[in-house]
Amino acid sequence: MSLQDQFTQAQADSKNLPERPDNMTLLKIYALFKQGSSGDVTGERPGFTDMVGRAKYDAWEQLKGTSQEDAMQQYIDLIEELKG
Repeated sequence: MSLQDQFTQAQADSKNLPERPDNMTLLKIYALFKQGSSGDVTGERPGFTDMVGRAKYDAWEQLKGTSQEDAMQQYIDLIEELKG
């Protein structure tokens, strides 16, 4: 199975985890997904009033420079770990 196929499967699996991850794990999942699917962060950092958007942007920005393939693999590994 190719990395892209595994990534797509992990996306589907992420919607059926046995329990909801904590907020920090959810941010990591989001950031790895965005880095794996889109590459480095783009656009403006959301304003002070958009706390959730800001947290997501910051989490994604921390992965700047990580290759899309590496981010995909980390995402797959994290989802597998959360599946139990």
